[in-house]
Amino acid sequence: MRKQLLALAGVLALAACATTPAPPPPPPHFLAPPHIAAALADPARPDADRARDGDRYPAEMLAFAGVRPGMKVADLVPGGGYFTRIFSAAVGPNGHVYAYVPDELTKLAKRPPAVNAIAADPNYRNVSVILRQLPLFGAPEKLDLVWTSQNYHDMHDPFMGPADLSVVNKAIFRALKPGGVYVVLDHAAAPGSGLRDTDTLHRIDPATVRAEVEAAGFVFEGESSILRNPADDHSLRVFDPAIRGHTDQFIYKFRKPRGAR
Repeated sequence: MRKQLLALAGVLALAACATTPAPPPPPPHFLAPPHIAAALADPARPDADRARDGDRYPAEMLAFAGVRPGMKVADLVPGGGYFTRIFSAAVGPNGHVYAYVPDELTKLAKRPPAVNAIAADPNYRNVSVILRQLPLFGAPEKLDLVWTSQNYHDMHDPFMGPADLSVVNKAIFRALKPGGVYVVLDHAAAPGSGLRDTDTLHRIDPATVRAEVEAAGFVFEGESSILRNPADDHSLRVFDPAIRGHTDQFIYKFRKPRGAR
């Protein structure tokens, strides 16, 4: 009987391994530039944010985006402000971070943006909140970087309008300085799926994102594989406990041509 129970336990363990995607292997050790390392070590960052660093690799992502002191950055759909705080410390007092919150989201949530608390915090004096409809994207000054994390797929969904992404991406193009950068980080859907899974699995085909952004005039500059996970077969909702926090995610970097206006 004991042998049968052990055998059954072994079968169940193998089944669990077959259905639960493994997390991606840790990347090689990365030596962050001093301004990014200091931003991550910022004592004003909440413990809850620090706890997420191990899965999100913010140092590698900010370095990939080219974040530097003095930059003007828009954090598009900032959520609770995880990246907003890091950007604020990384760009320093001579830089500025615009947390752009689409008004479509505040009307849906029926509450003020959570990021308002960051803008009111004396530790983050260089943060401003812009509350405006998504297609009207813009900032009071030309930007060096527009960043959106795990939200591009939402822009296609009914609760966001849905927004016309050709209009949104062109507005982002106009808001950037010549040579400015647009970074899109999102959950990958199956190749060839297009927009099929944006409202169900909360995923989007990376090829669709690239085509839409390039259509606005951007030049594709490269991809970071830091959050890629080949064990994710793209079939589960990103909130499923079996994959949450370990989805296959792409990070695309686009640049506005230096001769563009």
